[in-house]
Amino acid sequence: MSSTSGDARNNVIVFFTDQQRWDTTGAHGNPLDLTPNFDRLAAEGVHVENSFTCQPVCAPSRASLQTGRYPARVGCFRNDIPLPEDTPTLAGCFDEAGYDTGYIGKWHLGDTDTAGPVRPEQRGGYTDWLAANLLEFTSDAYQTTLYDGEGRAHELPGYRADALTDAALDYITRERDAPFLLFLSFLEPHHQNQRDDYPAPEGYGERYAGAWSPGDLAALGGNSAEHLGGYLGMVKRLDECLGRVLAALDDTGLADDTVVLFTSDHGCHFKTRNDEYKRSCHDASIRVPTALRGPGLDTGRPITRLVSHIDLPPTLLEAAGLDVPAWMDGRSLLPLVRGEDDDRPNDVLVQISESEVGRALRTPRWKYGAVAPGRDAWNTPCADRYVDAYLYDLENDPHELRNLVAEPAAAEVLGPLRERLARRLAETGEHAVVDPAG
Repeated sequence: MSSTSGDARNNVIVFFTDQQRWDTTGAHGNPLDLTPNFDRLAAEGVHVENSFTCQPVCAPSRASLQTGRYPARVGCFRNDIPLPEDTPTLAGCFDEAGYDTGYIGKWHLGDTDTAGPVRPEQRGGYTDWLAANLLEFTSDAYQTTLYDGEGRAHELPGYRADALTDAALDYITRERDAPFLLFLSFLEPHHQNQRDDYPAPEGYGERYAGAWSPGDLAALGGNSAEHLGGYLGMVKRLDECLGRVLAALDDTGLADDTVVLFTSDHGCHFKTRNDEYKRSCHDASIRVPTALRGPGLDTGRPITRLVSHIDLPPTLLEAAGLDVPAWMDGRSLLPLVRGEDDDRPNDVLVQISESEVGRALRTPRWKYGAVAPGRDAWNTPCADRYVDAYLYDLENDPHELRNLVAEPAAAEVLGPLRERLARRLAETGEHAVVDPAG
């Protein structure tokens, strides 16, 4: 892996949250002032206004961010499938270029028979390790257990997000001779699985209970009335942790040489679209907050085109001054940042598993989703035929409350969207027919 910009090899920090909706941020119009640090990051750097996961469930989304490839192509098309040990990765690229590479927090790409330690062969190429395979099962709000590179357990004090941030600050401020890549992976604002709850820091859930609800939850409810306050309290604490990381970069003089990416693995629909929290084509599941700041990224100009998670790893490599390997499916955002003409399509492809074998196309106006009839959503990574299932006019129905797929007037729209989805599938190696329902 060679440098594309001489000796200018920038540090990289990925600040990665879990299950965070895009509309929790002030940059997206949230009225509660939950995210002043994210909003500042977006205002000073590059706000990716329309950012989408390519798979709305933990492991597949994480596989994409570690590889720059679609989940079905990697093989991690659902949870409980480890990242294949021979898969080339983002960390491997940075390691080859002489970087220190560190991972802290939740991994969710290791062997399924352990929640805690992850074998070295399954760590995606990261050399400095303090993580748990399934952090939701080795921790609680005020009890955090992570495992080091030797597999030894470490009990970290304080609220979980604060504990991970403390570990990150220790990593960032170490004396070192090489640049670094740090992937800091939180569990917040994901629910606590053992009791189906959103445990915010003490007092935070109460602060935001009943304070605000996005349009889809106001209309559909789900279990948001019970849990939204805690969820928003967790978002607030995450932003405070982001502020601590940004302050540490300023205090150590590293801010001018460090690329910071903030994003999340997927969103949360609070049991409004199916019987759990994600795994659907709706924006509540797939749209996430994303912003970048650092050398070459301090433009203050947003990217308004639609962006997929697969575009983020190549962006980090180019922003660090490294080549982007041909095996990545995504394309760097740096040409868009520089204002260059770009022929990439203004849409994103989303793969859906576990709840259905589905594929969706998100365009600026339309959400089109298709499913594979009768296919086993747990064991089937893809299909040779999909049929119409969802159509939303996002211009007139931004909260996706009216599925138009069966409306006679939708036929004129559906035909081009089927063709567009089929082309996007073919680009990923999935040659499938996309047909009308029935």
